[in-house]
Amino acid sequence: MAARRGESPEPHSELAAALERDGKLAEAAACYERALALDPGLSKAHFQLGNLFIRQKNLDEAIGCYRRALALTPDYGGAHNNLANALCEQGKLNEAISHYRRAVTLKADSPDVHYNLGNALVRQGELDEAARHYIRALALRPRFAAAQYSLATVFSRRGHLDMAIAGCRRAVELEPDFVEAFAQLVMLNMQACDWRTAEEDERRILSLMRQYPGRISPANLLCQTSTAAEQFQCARDWARKLKTGSRRELRHSRATSRARLRLGYLCADYHDHPLAQLVVDMIEHHDRSAFEVAAYSIGPDDGSDMRRRVEAAFDRFVDLRDVDDDEAALRIHADEVDILVDLTGYAENGRTRILAWRPAPIQVNGIGYTGTTGADFIDYIIADPFVAPSDQQNCFSERLVHLPNCYMPSDTKRAFAARLPTRSESGLPPRGFVFCCFNNRYKITSRFFDIWMRLLRAVPGSVLWLLEWRPFVKDNLRREALAHGVDPERLVFLQPVALPEFLALIRLADLFLDTLPYNAHTTANDALWAGLPVLTCVGGTFAGRVAGSLLHAAGLSELATSSLDEYERKAAQLAQTPSLLLDLRDRLARNRATMSLFDTARYTRGIEAAYRQMWATWRRGEEPTAIAVPDS
Repeated sequence: MAARRGESPEPHSELAAALERDGKLAEAAACYERALALDPGLSKAHFQLGNLFIRQKNLDEAIGCYRRALALTPDYGGAHNNLANALCEQGKLNEAISHYRRAVTLKADSPDVHYNLGNALVRQGELDEAARHYIRALALRPRFAAAQYSLATVFSRRGHLDMAIAGCRRAVELEPDFVEAFAQLVMLNMQACDWRTAEEDERRILSLMRQYPGRISPANLLCQTSTAAEQFQCARDWARKLKTGSRRELRHSRATSRARLRLGYLCADYHDHPLAQLVVDMIEHHDRSAFEVAAYSIGPDDGSDMRRRVEAAFDRFVDLRDVDDDEAALRIHADEVDILVDLTGYAENGRTRILAWRPAPIQVNGIGYTGTTGADFIDYIIADPFVAPSDQQNCFSERLVHLPNCYMPSDTKRAFAARLPTRSESGLPPRGFVFCCFNNRYKITSRFFDIWMRLLRAVPGSVLWLLEWRPFVKDNLRREALAHGVDPERLVFLQPVALPEFLALIRLADLFLDTLPYNAHTTANDALWAGLPVLTCVGGTFAGRVAGSLLHAAGLSELATSSLDEYERKAAQLAQTPSLLLDLRDRLARNRATMSLFDTARYTRGIEAAYRQMWATWRRGEEPTAIAVPDS
């Protein structure tokens, strides 16, 4: 429509704002565009149109509007802030932080801008600076629940568990329906072994997951008593958030032909971390005549020996830590990776959004995350028939890849400290049975602690050895022991130590007691490598079946019990019948060199066979299907 002489843009902008308030977004956009046709120099109208596009999930158009507003008015603080928000949604953190910093300069008294900058800095790993901005936001708005929660997450990642709990509790007090803060508070209480409201909290987590799709982290739900179907629902809702309205999938040519398949392993934990310890030997064993193997690192370089070993294991090591998600995807795509394996998934510091761009034609959820991603852009999940039986396929968005023995690789180069400490040096009694559980404390539940306390009462002189160093967590556990009629001094605590020292120390224990709903994973592997029998109870989900898979691959399937009653009876029997336990230890020691669990060359041949099947299926233009790799 041609502009009439003297027609003013203001009425069109005012009408647009009114229509937007009424939810008539398409009509509002037309009015803003009419106003801008009359006067393209209206930076506010560009800004408001950008906000409307945000409501319509049209990030690219919104970003264009904010850029035009800033071209007209460079000191437009709101436009800098909202542009940064949109850039964050696209994973362009570096540019977003630049605009947030400019917005903070222009709007120093805006708690929202400080909060937004803090969130972006957290994603970049700049926790100290993020905390300063959260604290400033709270000084400006003391009842700012979201800032209180975000500050609590920084405290948690810094290891200040008590401060993190207090912060999340305050956020929930300020905003009782704050789903994320409540879910985090539940996790922190689990880490603190504070079970006073655990059963009620677990029920509420599942209720909130259904009531507010996409707001409960799938990683959180793995730790709660939940079914495989519930975990799938949670993951599927979460995955939808990773696909922004402007996301586009990158293209790949099926005509690609080269002598070696190109594998890419995306991971946040290429440092002194349990995941790196698991996969490094497999990477070293890859057949370089058939595969090129690249690392894409999205986590820190801690300068450790493990980091140097991991770097040397790959043909190429690409550090993407400071690269935005879309740039990372473009880099992987430019490298023409054939199969991209995400080793981290939804675990801490994971960046699954990179895979939403489809940088590789075949994408795999593998090894580091023991649950489905619920994402339609990930094709396969590395598993085995025990951890993810075929009849659970409908609880996974990915096609199941069944490796022949255990889905988990092992490092056969793990070394033991040269000197084995004595029991007394380790705080253990010189005699008496040593039960232990070195699982992360959030895996310990009141139900299993009840069983452990009954075992201590049934086995005179026995102790329970746990991994912990925080005084207030120890106090919680001692309080629980006392409530069960057990002398708190029968709980012994091991401070975290380097892996060689840990492997040597745990040989002093007699029996490792596992947990549900989240089993021991790497720790169970370490225990078996050290010759320490592990007793588990098999659950119904991937995360709760891992130790059972390890035991089957170690030839100790009788230690994978099927009920809590059987678990408790078996533990008491082993503690009271030394010959049975001695036989298990002898079998572990005698068979360690030949058992499939610790045959890394055999494991690597299996996963390479799976990769070849994936590639052949894709080259034929067929949809991914489940894969069962025969034993070699």
